[in-house]
Amino acid sequence: MDFGSLYTKLKVFSGECLRVFKVTKKPTSLEFKTIVKVSALGIAAIGLIGFALFMIKELIS
Repeated sequence: MDFGSLYTKLKVFSGECLRVFKVTKKPTSLEFKTIVKVSALGIAAIGLIGFALFMIKELIS
């Protein structure tokens, strides 16, 4: 294993991580609440679809 190439890969990766951290920002309270609401609605929708499919499977069996 070539440690030079490993070092180069780690250096490039850490540089990319730093670039991402510089671009990102902490969400405002309104943005955070919106994200939570949308995520909750998505989880509920997936749960309802799964429950409906389960009930249909049970009624058919």
